[in-house]
Amino acid sequence: MINITLPDNSVRQFPEGVTSLEIAKSISEGLARNVLSASVNGEVWDATRPLKSDARLKLFTWDNPEGKATMWHSSAHLMAEAIEQLYPGVKFGIGPDIENGFYYDMDFGDHEISAADLEKIEAKMLELAREKQVYTRKEVSKDFAIRYFTEKNDEYKLELISDLEDGQITFYESGTFTDLCRGPHLPDTGFIKAVKLLNIAGAYWRGDEKRKQLTRIYGITFPKQKELTEFLELLEEAKKRDHRKLGKELELFTFSQKVGQGLPLWLPKGAQLRDRLERFLRNVQQKAGYQPVITPHIGNVELYKTSGHFQKYGKDSFQPISTPIEGEQFMLKPMNCPHHCEIYASKPRSYKDLPIRFAEFGTVYRYEQSGELHGLTRVRGFTQDDAHIFCTPDQLKSEFIAVIDIVLHIFKTLSFKEYTAQISLRDKDNKEKYIGSDENWDKAEQAIIDSVNEAGIDAVIEYGEAAFYGPKLDFMVKDALGRKWQLGTIQVDYNLPERFDLEYIGSDNQKHRPVMIHRAPFGSMERFVAVLIEHSGGNFPLWLTPDQFIILPISEKYLDYSKKLLNLLNNSEIRGQIDERSEKAGRKIRDAELNKIPFMLIVGEKEEAEGTVSVRRHGSGDLGTFTTEAFIELINKEISEAVG
Repeated sequence: MINITLPDNSVRQFPEGVTSLEIAKSISEGLARNVLSASVNGEVWDATRPLKSDARLKLFTWDNPEGKATMWHSSAHLMAEAIEQLYPGVKFGIGPDIENGFYYDMDFGDHEISAADLEKIEAKMLELAREKQVYTRKEVSKDFAIRYFTEKNDEYKLELISDLEDGQITFYESGTFTDLCRGPHLPDTGFIKAVKLLNIAGAYWRGDEKRKQLTRIYGITFPKQKELTEFLELLEEAKKRDHRKLGKELELFTFSQKVGQGLPLWLPKGAQLRDRLERFLRNVQQKAGYQPVITPHIGNVELYKTSGHFQKYGKDSFQPISTPIEGEQFMLKPMNCPHHCEIYASKPRSYKDLPIRFAEFGTVYRYEQSGELHGLTRVRGFTQDDAHIFCTPDQLKSEFIAVIDIVLHIFKTLSFKEYTAQISLRDKDNKEKYIGSDENWDKAEQAIIDSVNEAGIDAVIEYGEAAFYGPKLDFMVKDALGRKWQLGTIQVDYNLPERFDLEYIGSDNQKHRPVMIHRAPFGSMERFVAVLIEHSGGNFPLWLTPDQFIILPISEKYLDYSKKLLNLLNNSEIRGQIDERSEKAGRKIRDAELNKIPFMLIVGEKEEAEGTVSVRRHGSGDLGTFTTEAFIELINKEISEAVG
């Protein structure tokens, strides 16, 4: 018999070899019908995999992220089986689950494949799903795996196998399809009731632009047709809100092949929006005692070797730049924190000086492969709203909680009403991923846990998600479409102060090591603006939007009055413009609505005679006639209520 700790923390005995699915049945038949996979001692397993020793068990259904991941990874295998039957001889690369669905990279050889074929593949997938094919896990030797895929002439699987050792190789079989895979998978294909293949694209093998380009098919599945219908409706709304589309329409940013892929160019309206975001955070930081600093866009390679960034992320950074000066090499800055450590080290520090809070909107550069670039969310040059706090161990908790307060204030101001928090700790079984001593890691991890508890934040703990130099608290916000985005991170670091030999003189007149907090409430300005565009649909808060109003004279006769009105409002620090086109008022109103300008001020003979404006609100319609003073009061009141 083995002892199993159940999800409710009770412990029961079961025969050795019992499966998670059988345990679920012992709890409830209804639960068993919905179990997709299970966590066994923190590792996600097939629900049908036998348990051979004492274990802590969690059961995952469609309501859990792990359950969805299991469904979607299993669906990638189902799609591969359908394709193998429809297009014999296809070779398979990798087929993982992703945030919303799955994909599989494939070499179709002589077969021609296009978006027109996706419907046929969907139908085949549903046909196979209805057969309730069982996913069977099988441990195999490396020799067996090599022989199997040699016979199939699949060089992609053979290359993957070459990276593995005996004891690491498992096959999964379902129906006529066998794949090299770690799993986990569904009990059977019958859980898959609705299928949609979303698009077809090219993808270089293993992300290497010098390797062969394979065909990547993206898809998603659901246990109910209703959920697929709702997802597709959401997808259509997401397309309307796509920040790349709205960014172009609202003239916020652009890209140029001549400048370089992944290097955004901010247009005047986008630069103004970004500047207001920066000024908002600068004001918050100034009140919280942060000091602004500025660091260069490049740094000596030795700086990043000292910090450990070169060893950990050198391959993801732009390669060192040789200089005419012998023995010197520089890199485009991949991180701001080493520079801030050097600012701290620029003069002696006392415990009376701490905490010291350095803040910078610092631009950094990291190499993203061209296939991974995506608008503003994945770029090669981006600006972090970075800050580093140097404090004593006794100050750590209060400083950490103060940063949490800043993050939550930003979310509230920008109408991100729902968020979740994740404490990201190290994987103690994979210590080579991290720098520093176990003692420092233990202190840093406990400090985050204690701070989160004291702040009253509900947070989940995820192991293996820490940064290489320290644990962190990440915030995931839910946007207007229900999608989750990782925004805001706070990290505790005992290691960089040690690597840079940072010190302060304590009250005992002895040298001590400060603790370092890394924090970025926005994350990066580029990604944050992208998320904000899609969250708001381009309808930015009044205090943030590039143009708060547009004056619409009904004919050229009222241009002079419009210009006086514009000057008066601009002098009251209210932003706007005049539509001077010789168009009818209805056309001007429609265009202003499309451009998402909050207020339309319509002026004609009556307004000029009375010194008033007729006001329309974007999305709401006519608000009536206002004096200029009343309109200014309306604007200022709304902004004050939003940002104080």
